[in-house]
Amino acid sequence: MSTPPEQPGTQPESGDSGEQPAPPSQPMLPPQHPPPPRGYPPPSSSPPPGYPPPGVPPQGMPPQGPPPPTYSGQPAGPPGYPSAPPPSPGYGYGQQPPAMPAGTYWDAPHEVAVPNGTTLASHGRRIGAWFLAIPLFIVTLGIGYLIWGLIVWGRGQTPTFQVLGMRCWRMDDGEVASWGQMALREVVGRFLLSIIPFEQIVSFVVFLATKQRRAIHDYVAGTIVVHDPNSVVAPK
Repeated sequence: MSTPPEQPGTQPESGDSGEQPAPPSQPMLPPQHPPPPRGYPPPSSSPPPGYPPPGVPPQGMPPQGPPPPTYSGQPAGPPGYPSAPPPSPGYGYGQQPPAMPAGTYWDAPHEVAVPNGTTLASHGRRIGAWFLAIPLFIVTLGIGYLIWGLIVWGRGQTPTFQVLGMRCWRMDDGEVASWGQMALREVVGRFLLSIIPFEQIVSFVVFLATKQRRAIHDYVAGTIVVHDPNSVVAPK
């Protein structure tokens, strides 16, 4: 018996040809990563135990960020910030002057207490007194100058100081220099020490260099020289 011819466009049956049908296609799977080594924790978005969440400071630590400025009268800052130590006594702006005798004020530029109503005698006035002593000594024939000095020493003055309105002031007790202190200043500090070579030059340099404008004879007697034109501190 003859086999009928195959119709065009038709597939032969699997039973007839003996071929196996193609297996169905498998879906694509993502690549598999190897597991982490043993001993490492699995990845997690949360921080390890013992660490605070982001934005929260650790326990016992002060808040992060600069502390706010403080002003006088403002309460203390948040806990955890130690307050600044107070400034040392007598340091910086507004420091208090040392204790002064009654009737005096603190001359800050020259760091000395001077009596009220007076000022520290200037360099020019002190130098002028030194030059004035020469013509006064000549006019009074010397002996008159000495007698004049013995009289005005009890007022804390010399003849030239009396003419120019100056007076010697004791720094230790805030009083006008006494007759004895003026004698110590003029006889020992000025006359006897002048025998030492270059003493007058050194005394003049010290007078110019010190803030209180004191020469060597001022240090010997413990005095400063003030300008007292109105005789405010003149002895009664």
